[in-house]
Amino acid sequence: MAGARRQQEIFAATLAMVAERGYDGLTVEGVAERSGVNKTTIYRWWPSKAALLGDALVGAESLEFAIPDTGSLRGDLEALVLGVSELLTVSPAADVAVAALGAAVGSPELAAGTQRFFADRLAREAVVFERALIRGELADGVDPMAVVDLLAGAVWMRVVFRGLPLEADFAAEVVGTVLGGIGSR
Repeated sequence: MAGARRQQEIFAATLAMVAERGYDGLTVEGVAERSGVNKTTIYRWWPSKAALLGDALVGAESLEFAIPDTGSLRGDLEALVLGVSELLTVSPAADVAVAALGAAVGSPELAAGTQRFFADRLAREAVVFERALIRGELADGVDPMAVVDLLAGAVWMRVVFRGLPLEADFAAEVVGTVLGGIGSR
């Protein structure tokens, strides 16, 4: 496998190309040219552009995120929603996310990469739920994946599918709805 610095250069070139040209415009030759690495070297490490993009989604430093620790479940979830919001509204990450996930529908190999991306994110976010459980803020048996899906799904629906802006209080509103439910008491 590539050295860490070289790998990040390849990942950065991959994500830049996807942001600019979409998944269909991604080529190993283009990544090789942008990163200064021979294409045969890239093919030795990644057998296809789908494999390369899948690894770039999981391993690129530019898509890293800090796990919040605000001292409360509500605060941590709001910070996670803000992180997803940034991912989907700030270029080039927004362009990469939409292009990669859209292309994953037609590519089982890329779908496996995007599934690894989401599994990696959920594994990192698990500490938010562990801390909340210890603090007594979370009921036993709550499925962290379901909570993350509800929150991230709200951002995706609003930004990507509806094309609407996120109001300043969106994170607080959606987290409040998930934590409080929608039924009358």
